[in-house]
Amino acid sequence: MLTRRTLLTGVAALGAAGAGGALVAGLGHGPSRPPAPVPAPGPVQRSPLKPSAYRLQPLTGYGAPRAAPGRPPVRSEPILRMTGRGRTMLLTFDDGPHPEYTPKILDTLAKYEVRATFFVCGEMADYNRDLLTRMADEGHVVGNHTWSHPLLTKLTRRRIRSEMERTSEVVEQAYGEAPRWFRAPYGAWNRAAFQLGSELGMEPLAWTVDTLDWTTPGTGTIVDRVEEGAAPGVVVLSHDAGGDRSQSVRALRRYLPELLDSGYHLTVPRRRLV
Repeated sequence: MLTRRTLLTGVAALGAAGAGGALVAGLGHGPSRPPAPVPAPGPVQRSPLKPSAYRLQPLTGYGAPRAAPGRPPVRSEPILRMTGRGRTMLLTFDDGPHPEYTPKILDTLAKYEVRATFFVCGEMADYNRDLLTRMADEGHVVGNHTWSHPLLTKLTRRRIRSEMERTSEVVEQAYGEAPRWFRAPYGAWNRAAFQLGSELGMEPLAWTVDTLDWTTPGTGTIVDRVEEGAAPGVVVLSHDAGGDRSQSVRALRRYLPELLDSGYHLTVPRRRLV
């Protein structure tokens, strides 16, 4: 049986693939308990926070985007960072939604009028559809993180399609539209995943800064990793399920106002034609 360390070692190189594309941009209680997903580490870009005289302005026009773009290109590597002007960053959360931790994360984001991206597992989303509805109402983006968090490189093309399609169906029903973004469990993409993701209208989004919060390193360590890795274009990976995520919740409450005070604009991904 593969251990967590073996899996992470085998796929870390895939999760750290170079970013050639441009960005346009726990389990809950239910009828049965799904297996706990195991996230993967990613590369960390370190850049100290700098003071700034401006804060994020209140967001307007909340709500899930409705205009469906055309099929994205079939990429050969995932997008690791975003492009654009200014000190813009993305906060992303994997493996949920979880009935205990996800609402607390949403409450903090709402307090500071910040939107984020949630890569949900279908089996978790199916048990917590109300949280997807709330994400849509508050302007967050919901992405596809497969149904059961498997290692895609070990699956047949048919199984990969099933993992993606089932999750997209649940997201569309609860969120109001099918996901436009996909993140492979463990950061392990292969050609089939890129092709099938494109066929389902999704772009592959990875990350630049990994908080490694799934290792429960301590709230302060998570905060330090985010603040030291903060830089324009950075995509931050955290988790709202897959285990005890109380440290992730507390860390967000600390680093989010610090990022805003330092002049960062926390937003959601936008797609561009390439």
